[in-house]
Amino acid sequence: MAVVPPGFDWFPLLLSLKVAAVATLLALVGGTALGWLFARVRFFGSGVLEAVLMLPLVLPPTVIGYGILVAMGRRGPIGAWLREHFDYTVIFSWHGAVLASAVVALPLVLKSAGAAFAGVDRSVEAAARTLRQSPWSVFVRVTLPLAWPGILAGTLLAFARATGEFGASLMVAGSIPQQTQTLSMAIYDAVQAGRNDTALVLVVVTSALSIAVLVASNRFFSLR
Repeated sequence: MAVVPPGFDWFPLLLSLKVAAVATLLALVGGTALGWLFARVRFFGSGVLEAVLMLPLVLPPTVIGYGILVAMGRRGPIGAWLREHFDYTVIFSWHGAVLASAVVALPLVLKSAGAAFAGVDRSVEAAARTLRQSPWSVFVRVTLPLAWPGILAGTLLAFARATGEFGASLMVAGSIPQQTQTLSMAIYDAVQAGRNDTALVLVVVTSALSIAVLVASNRFFSLR
């Protein structure tokens, strides 16, 4: 059983939860909208676009991190614009970890939301429209509640993925103690420094959190 060593730093856990929460919120909004789009609208190139958005599931995290660096770095097209107009950069900040985690978590929400929206009975929506409900009202009152268990299951998986993100976040945000060092980075640094007791506690905390999220996700998947 893991025993918390004296002077144990809980900052990586708190930062990981904050980063994962914000990243999951971004993935939820973007993934839900994109999932509905791909499930309900057919347009030229939709398959290719969906495949591109799903790439973080199969590409090495370092590739994702490099892509973010190219776009958001000080010399990147977006990063240079943000620095020039707002004197702001996401590189080597916890915001960078949020961005990297949101990118890798997005496909999990997108795929679950798309399947959930595709599984909604269109006749129920048609019946709601006969009651003179606007398209937005039908979506909010009928479509979204019916698809919500599947969306939430994907969102929980996205949260677990964001919590354990390492490669892309390390490249974009770095592993700066008390600033950008998340759980996964703290585990790596502790092992490298020979602090096995600290690494063990972090591993137990990470595993327990992941198991809890996966159990909750499986429960919502069973409701679909």
